[in-house]
Amino acid sequence: MAAGDWQQKVATWMRGRRGPDDLAQFSVNLAIVVLIVNLVLGFFVNVSWLAWVELALVAYAVFRMFSRNLAARARENEAFLRALGPARPWLQNPRAAWAELRSYRHVRCTSCKQRIRVPRGKGKLRVTCPRCHTKFEVRS
Repeated sequence: MAAGDWQQKVATWMRGRRGPDDLAQFSVNLAIVVLIVNLVLGFFVNVSWLAWVELALVAYAVFRMFSRNLAARARENEAFLRALGPARPWLQNPRAAWAELRSYRHVRCTSCKQRIRVPRGKGKLRVTCPRCHTKFEVRS
């Protein structure tokens, strides 16, 4: 068997499948956290049901990765990302989210409630909303 044969076979088999999306990655990461909790609690209390939770989370992630129903998996993933809301940047890249928090302040437009990013430490700023073009003043 040549070196690239198995890669070609896997690529052919994965064609038409989604692969790991955000919800599948979250499921696997949550399974790892549950595994660590199970290991720590296993020294003190018998919590064998946590192993079933780990298995179910990993099985769900594998199901999502290999499913051919792309539209349904995309809808589920989009609903998951919407549910995360403002916590999403902190989960995806905490270091960048922390740098963003230290460098910028987020304010809401007074009329349309659009979220606007303004630099910190610049004093009083006159801001124009990119959506409704309302001008208002904020302290950065």
